[in-house]
Amino acid sequence: MKQLHNLLFIPGVISVLGYSDIAIHSEDGALERNKKTGIQPNVIFFAMDDLNDWVNPLGYSQAKTPNLDRLAKSGVTFTNAHAPGVYSAPSRTAIFTGLHASKTGCYNYQVFHYEHPELVPMQMAFKQGNYNTYGAGKLFHHSAGFVDLRGWDEFFARNQEVKESGWPTGGVGLLPDPYPGSSYYTKSGREMIGGGFMEWGAIDNDKEGEMYDVMCTKWACEVLQRKHEKPFFLAIGVYAPHFPNYCPQKYWDMYDREALELPAYKTDDLDDIPTEIRKEMTSRMEKYQLELERIGAVKEGIHAYLACVSFADAMLGRILDALEASPYKDNTVVVAWSDQGYHHGEKGNWGKHTLWERTSNVPFIWAGKGIARNDKVGTTVSTIDMYPTFIELCNLPVNKQLDGASLVSSLKNPSASKDRNVLLPSHRAGNYAVINMNWRYIYYTNGSEELYNVKEDPNEWYNLAGDEKYSSIIQELKKSAPSEFAPEGTRDYKLVVEGESFHWEKKTIK
Repeated sequence: MKQLHNLLFIPGVISVLGYSDIAIHSEDGALERNKKTGIQPNVIFFAMDDLNDWVNPLGYSQAKTPNLDRLAKSGVTFTNAHAPGVYSAPSRTAIFTGLHASKTGCYNYQVFHYEHPELVPMQMAFKQGNYNTYGAGKLFHHSAGFVDLRGWDEFFARNQEVKESGWPTGGVGLLPDPYPGSSYYTKSGREMIGGGFMEWGAIDNDKEGEMYDVMCTKWACEVLQRKHEKPFFLAIGVYAPHFPNYCPQKYWDMYDREALELPAYKTDDLDDIPTEIRKEMTSRMEKYQLELERIGAVKEGIHAYLACVSFADAMLGRILDALEASPYKDNTVVVAWSDQGYHHGEKGNWGKHTLWERTSNVPFIWAGKGIARNDKVGTTVSTIDMYPTFIELCNLPVNKQLDGASLVSSLKNPSASKDRNVLLPSHRAGNYAVINMNWRYIYYTNGSEELYNVKEDPNEWYNLAGDEKYSSIIQELKKSAPSEFAPEGTRDYKLVVEGESFHWEKKTIK
C-alpha cells in the first residue's frame, strides 16, 4: 500500500490526502461496511492518565472516587483489565489503531499516523460509521505533533498557542505556590526532573477553572448541551493523575495523610528477577523509593496521587451530570479507562514502564444502553478491545485487521465471560508479557523470564520461571505471543508547524 508520509493535519477536515478512500478500500479487503442495522448509541470515551487500580470499583477502599463508583453501579466493571502498552504513547497508539506494537513498530514515541498513514484510527471509524466526532485533552501522546487530528469534526484547543505549536495536549496549566511543592525537591535541593516527575502540590481552589483538565471537561459538557442530529463520539482525555500531581486544595483535603496505608512492599522483592531488569529497578529504587523513605515522604507522594485521582474522578462526574441533564442519557454508552497503571514503590519503582501488574492493571468501566447494570467481569481483557467492541456495538465499518476482541457479549451477559490470554508488549521490541486470570509470564529478548501465579501471589513477589515443574505452563503461555515482532520505528522525522496545522517530514541528512 502506498505510504503517505507528508500528512497535513487541519482540524475539521475529514478526507486528508485521499485518506477516506484508503479507509474504505484496503488492498486486502480488511475493512468493509458493517451490514447490521439498528440504532447507533452515542459514545462518551473518558480517558485518564496513569490511573492504576487504586479506585473503589476495583476494591481499593482508600480512594475517594464517587463518580467511578456511580458509573460502576450503572454498568459493568472489568476487574482484570490490562493496558496494551507500558506507558502513554504506545498504549494510546495501540488503543486508537487497534493494533499491538508488535505489528506497528510503535513501541515508544513513534507517531503512528506518520509511520502508518494507511491505518484507520478509531475516530475515523466512527466518522465513517455516520457519527459526529468530538475530541478534547490527552487522547493521544501529549507532545506537539502526536495528536491525530484526522476524522474529528471538532478537536478542542485550550488557546490559540496550542493550535499554532503542533497541538500539544498535556500539562496542568498552573503551578502550586510554593513551587516546587514536593519534599522530594524541597528537602534535597535537587533540580526538577523533566516533566515534573516526583513533583506535587496543591492549587488554590479559586484557580481551578484555569486548569487544562477543567477547560476540556467544561467544553465536553457544552458539547452535550447541543442539539445533535446524528449519533456522536465524544472523547475526553484528562491529564490527571499523571505527574506532576497538581490539583485544587479541596481534593487534598479529602484525605488524612497520616491515616493512609502504604502498599505492600517486600524488601528482597528484586532478588529473584533477571539480572538486567534487577539492575535497572535497583537503580530506580535507590533514586526514588529509598529517597522518599529517607526523608519520610512516601505517604506524601501517595497523598498527592490520591488527591489527583479524586480530581480526575470529579471531571468524570461533571460529564455524567451533563449527560444526565441532556436528551441523550438513555441512548449513550460511557466507557472510562486509563492508559496504564503506576507503581508507588512496589518492586522499588515509582512510575510505569514495567511488565508487572502495577503498570498493566487499569480501571475499565462501561455503562449505558444495552449494558448490564452493577456487575463485574473478572476474566482477562485488554483496553485494546475497545475498538472491536465499538465496531459491534455501534455498527461501525468492519475492520478484520484489529487485535483484541469485542466485549459486547460480556457487557450484555457478564456471567458468561470466558478467560483468555492477553498480550502486553514492552517499550523495547521483543519483550512482552502474557496475562490471564491465573498467570503472568514475562519474556525478555536475552532469554530471561519471569512467571507469577497471580491468583496465589497477587503482589508478584515470587518468580517461578526457574522451576522446571512450571515449564509446561510457560510453553503454553508463549503460544499467545507473536511469532514475529515488527522492528522498532526509527523516528527519523521532524515536526513542521504551519499556522494552525502541522505535518511530519523525513529528516534530511546533511
